[in-house]
Amino acid sequence: MRTQVAIIGAGPAGLLLSHILHLNGIESVIVEKQSRSSIEEIIKAGVLEQGTVDLLNEIGAGSRMMSEGLRHEGIVLRYDGRDARIDLAALTGGKAVKIYAQHDVIKDLVKVRLETGGDIRFDAFDVSVHDIDSKAPKVRYRSADGSIHEIDCDFVAGCDGTQGISRPSIPKDTLNVYERLYPFGWFGILCEAPPSSDELIYSMSKRGFVLVSTRSPQVQRMYFQCSPTEKVDEWSDDRIWAEFRARLATRDGWEPKEGKIFSKAVIGMRSLVVEPMRHGRMFLAGDSAHVVPPTGAKGLNLAASDAQLLARGLVAHYKKRDDELLDRYSETALRRVWKATRFSWWMTSMMHTFPGSDAFQHRLQVAELDYVTSSQAASTALAENYVGLPLE
Repeated sequence: MRTQVAIIGAGPAGLLLSHILHLNGIESVIVEKQSRSSIEEIIKAGVLEQGTVDLLNEIGAGSRMMSEGLRHEGIVLRYDGRDARIDLAALTGGKAVKIYAQHDVIKDLVKVRLETGGDIRFDAFDVSVHDIDSKAPKVRYRSADGSIHEIDCDFVAGCDGTQGISRPSIPKDTLNVYERLYPFGWFGILCEAPPSSDELIYSMSKRGFVLVSTRSPQVQRMYFQCSPTEKVDEWSDDRIWAEFRARLATRDGWEPKEGKIFSKAVIGMRSLVVEPMRHGRMFLAGDSAHVVPPTGAKGLNLAASDAQLLARGLVAHYKKRDDELLDRYSETALRRVWKATRFSWWMTSMMHTFPGSDAFQHRLQVAELDYVTSSQAASTALAENYVGLPLE
């Protein structure tokens, strides 16, 4: 078969790209190695920047997000046993973030894409790309029944994440890979409890970082810093809650709301950026090209910005016969990627306890947090990055 744009991966970047192209009259086909139920059930947190919220509403995929998501106009930085609030809305002209899980975003995008006639090939195995240096690239895959399919296209969008085939399909000697592995991970839980806070709490203590988040009025999402090789089975519910209480202790005796824990997982942390985000007729988007630690809440939002930028370039190509935006896609996307990578690294470094750090390092972190929360200029810089920098 033939289409204009073949998209590998039904994650946020691939689904957004496909639907934006559809709204502009451009055909696409998505091939996804997993089933629909699998991609919709992968539990991931979600802090959506203002721009991502606006995009989902603009393309007709935001109704459930607006009714079920939680608008947060601030975040709390906890250190030295006290809280300081960053007023995101006041510092950014009314912008805020929406707390809405990534798998719910996926569900909404799959639904709207299929309802508008989108072509998503789930359970597509052994995906491969061919002739990306030519004007007639191809994508091949094997369906569940064993039959082989080939999609002829004008362009390929690699949106299949860190473990996908898109990035490895590009010659290694044409890519620069920048990576930093962090010497810790996050131990994440889901629990049945009311919210512990009206807004997210980012807490720094000598015992390590904690994030107090929320999923719904009945279900909460929380994380604490741990070894990347931590064994989930070694942490009983009682031990987990004791650790949260110790790390979140304040001068006024605040404690988290506790409840039945029904999910536990350890999440590794790294920063990775690949340059360029294009080779021939293949473009990388989302986690195929970059990964950030979750501290800055940028992963899904970078996927959304990549999709918008790539869609603009493809629309200009087909509607105006103008390839300037496509030619600048990698450069433009990477400017935003590196700023988000810097912000995520900075938040991680400021809030986490690194192996081997001493009392001197801890006091420096306390001083930095004191400055960030007491200086309007510093608070504004944090707020601007948190709610999302301009697309370009």
